[in-house]
Amino acid sequence: MKTTGILGGMSAAATALYDTQLNALVQQRLAGLHSAGIVVRSVDFAPIAALQAAGVWGAAGLASCPRGRRPCRRGVPICWSSRPTPCTRWPVRLRQPLQIPFVNIADATAAAIVAGGQRRPGLMATAYTMEQGFYLSRLAVVGLGGLDGLVTHAKGRADTHRIIYVELCRGMVLADGRTRFEAIAAGLIGRGADFLIPGCTEVGMLLDQRNVAVPVYDTVAIHCRAAFDLAMAIQVGQDHDALGNSAAG
Repeated sequence: MKTTGILGGMSAAATALYDTQLNALVQQRLAGLHSAGIVVRSVDFAPIAALQAAGVWGAAGLASCPRGRRPCRRGVPICWSSRPTPCTRWPVRLRQPLQIPFVNIADATAAAIVAGGQRRPGLMATAYTMEQGFYLSRLAVVGLGGLDGLVTHAKGRADTHRIIYVELCRGMVLADGRTRFEAIAAGLIGRGADFLIPGCTEVGMLLDQRNVAVPVYDTVAIHCRAAFDLAMAIQVGQDHDALGNSAAG
């Protein structure tokens, strides 16, 4: 498959999830000794997180984009962010300087939702994602405008945000955090959610199909599959073109 670029470090724990899952997917699909060709440009998340907290989203985007261009200069044909917030808040800022295929996590998730047929998601993510609505708005842009999304109450949103930033982003998977996440997910299901979207990649460190009673759309796995499929399509197309040029010569 073609080498892919990851704009990582948002958080480092999420970047590690992507590396693990993409390599597992390559091994599953291609077998043998195949592994994923990955170029990671990992940023320091602390100053970006501070800009997010201050609501300065334009500056936060600019802080990420120059770093994100570097994999492109090394000939990497596909790039994606390992965090949904920048991927949904400033995809145009990333795509324009890259001039290469950019895999949007919300778009990939939307395609999976269409295939699944559920209509009322429970969304668990950072407070920005849950309260500002840009993730579900992105789903509406790509044809899922009829979704009736649910988020938890104010205390649940605060707890979710705190666990993501204070624990999961630092690689801390704690029993109390898992118990709290399970309770929040159960509350969303009790209000009628028929599936769960981990709208922040770290949420999957605590919740999955084993401890949630409705379908869980593992956004990291979905994102990796979309990138893998695109990388393979590009590879096949280039191989086909090379074969045609060789035959013509």
